[in-house]
Amino acid sequence: MSLDINKIRADFPILNQKIYGKDYIYLDNGATTQKPQQVIDVVSHFYQHSNSNIHRGVHYLSEQATLAYEGVRKKIQTFIHAEHEHEIIFTKGTTDSINLVAFSFGERYVKEGDEVIISAMEHHSNIVPWQMLCERKNAKLKVIPFDKSGELELDKIDALFTKKTRILAITHISNSMGTINPIKEIIRKAHQANVPVLIDGAQSIQHLKIDVQDLDCDFFAFSGHKIYAETGIGVLYAKEKYLNEMPPYQGGGDMVDKVSFEKTTYLGAPFKFEAGTPNYVGAISLGSAIDYLLEIGLENIAEYESELLKYATEKLLAIEELTIYGTAKKKSAIISFLIKNIHHYDTGMILDKMGIAVRTGTHCTQPVMDVLCVTGTVRASFAFYNTKNDVDKLVEGVLRVKKMFD
Repeated sequence: MSLDINKIRADFPILNQKIYGKDYIYLDNGATTQKPQQVIDVVSHFYQHSNSNIHRGVHYLSEQATLAYEGVRKKIQTFIHAEHEHEIIFTKGTTDSINLVAFSFGERYVKEGDEVIISAMEHHSNIVPWQMLCERKNAKLKVIPFDKSGELELDKIDALFTKKTRILAITHISNSMGTINPIKEIIRKAHQANVPVLIDGAQSIQHLKIDVQDLDCDFFAFSGHKIYAETGIGVLYAKEKYLNEMPPYQGGGDMVDKVSFEKTTYLGAPFKFEAGTPNYVGAISLGSAIDYLLEIGLENIAEYESELLKYATEKLLAIEELTIYGTAKKKSAIISFLIKNIHHYDTGMILDKMGIAVRTGTHCTQPVMDVLCVTGTVRASFAFYNTKNDVDKLVEGVLRVKKMFD
């Protein structure tokens, strides 16, 4: 099935505008995706007709809102093929999900002298929480290196595991290089060493079909705003056995069983990890976004984005003195590049005046930039509403930048 790109683009009103008098070309999807009208309408309708706090009320709107919220939990369970509905925890986003695990798993399982493994290509949100845990527990952080092409050095992973290794946390897709890591193989290696695995799925959930049971990951984190839903909503999938043993991350309303000044007891998962009023409207938007993607077809999206990535890579590589950073054999729709002797900020600012939105800087992956020996890159990240014409305009813009500085 080929995608009807014109119809899809019409679903995203923000794309149909001009910036500085130019047609808007949005190539910053790695940072956040735009929202289809279908999601916008669902959110608007909910606020107009169904808004009420959940789980607490016996009145009609509260019951309807609760049913809608919990219906999304069930939808996500199906979407990522989790075994149990209560293995789906709503959070604020990927960062919040990782912090939850780093704190709660860390409190239960990590002690002085233990070890945590991450990779050198992680987003700061999958580095800093583990550093904080290691500092708190006097544990050790170990790092899987990657080579100049942006591929993990898998032959060095086994040697990192010891009897003191408590968890491995790793990104599915590099947000700065586009590398698709061999997650299933990494999980298998970790489990052979009796080490659970957390997957940062912020850059994979919108591009790949995710089956957490097939992957056999122990934790999987992602954000709604990366998958065409609102900001401020995210998901943590966690295997039931860990949720039962991990202590709560935060305390407050809606996560308690019985409260007294002598002792408080907690509800079971998922509610134990959802203190306070949740972003229930964000959850509604996430359910709508999932419906939208399923209607188009995840396989169709993946095939189209792969073709677009190939086209963009060939076009950009044809430009003299342009270097692409991240040339792994398996990549997602992300291209990071530099034009020789031209600062990434300058490139990004000039492209912006041409109506082309890209991301510049370190992309919250400063250790990656250190390995690549650069201060930052220009990143073009694609979605299924982007076109070859968008790529052509990007190439024209890059050539213009190059000419200006020549």
